[in-house]
Amino acid sequence: MGAMKAHPTGAALGAEIRGVDLSRPLDSATVARLNELWLEHEVIYFRNQTLTPAQHIGFSEGFGDVEVHVRTECCRADYPQIFVVSNIIENGKPIGAGDAGTRWHFDGCCTEKPSRGSLLYAKIVPVQDGVALGDTMFSSMTRAYDALPAGMKQRLHGMKAVNSYVKGYYRPINATKRPELTPEQMKKVPELEVPIVRRHPFTGKSCLYVNDTFTARIADVSETERNELLDYLFQHVSRPEFIYRHNWREGDLLAWDNCSTQHCAIADYPPLHRLMERTTIMGAASVSVSMVACAA
Repeated sequence: MGAMKAHPTGAALGAEIRGVDLSRPLDSATVARLNELWLEHEVIYFRNQTLTPAQHIGFSEGFGDVEVHVRTECCRADYPQIFVVSNIIENGKPIGAGDAGTRWHFDGCCTEKPSRGSLLYAKIVPVQDGVALGDTMFSSMTRAYDALPAGMKQRLHGMKAVNSYVKGYYRPINATKRPELTPEQMKKVPELEVPIVRRHPFTGKSCLYVNDTFTARIADVSETERNELLDYLFQHVSRPEFIYRHNWREGDLLAWDNCSTQHCAIADYPPLHRLMERTTIMGAASVSVSMVACAA
């Protein structure tokens, strides 16, 4: 392939990286440059990639250790580091998570060391009348924070929110009932108190860190103030000027940052099939959280 080059999307975030074949081992200088581009653009993607699961994992490991998702039933049995996102059913059983990500959220925001980022590989993209369906939207939390009024920024600094994996997991999605979390899974996802404004562990930028899926409440404020503030923030982070909407093609590998962005999948394709495989990079920095009682 040709020389590596970044092509910004023209939206608030995102860039296509051209001139890289991810199926081949990359030297340390190339990985370092990709890391810089990822931090700069918050979302980067590569078209026309042909990857084995081992190559997907190997590329991901250039950015940190790869975690195994708490929903192990949705991970590949042969490569448990790969979380399967798909509505395909084989032998009467889903092959992955068919209901994932249809509300704004961060991956890994319910862990003490939140996930650094995720890398999603498109294997089957649904197409209808020549148009690819199942887009994913990404919103820049650095841009969203910067656009806040000065008084709101001052108000939010020092405030804490409570993130609850249980709240997000059991939230009704298209009338689909998810299987009950096991006691072992519940132990891995206690509720966590996190800063509403999070400092990015690599860039130092301020990022809004509340999301509609997993943020259950704001700590130490009245219910009225909590509801008013969360309603405002949830609407604010989804404003069009902060968003890049990715139209998938088979062979895309897209990486997003789980501190400076949150994302939302568009479920406009059933009954057509969609198959994506995701790796997630472990976080290396604590979000300065405290654990609170887990509510079912």
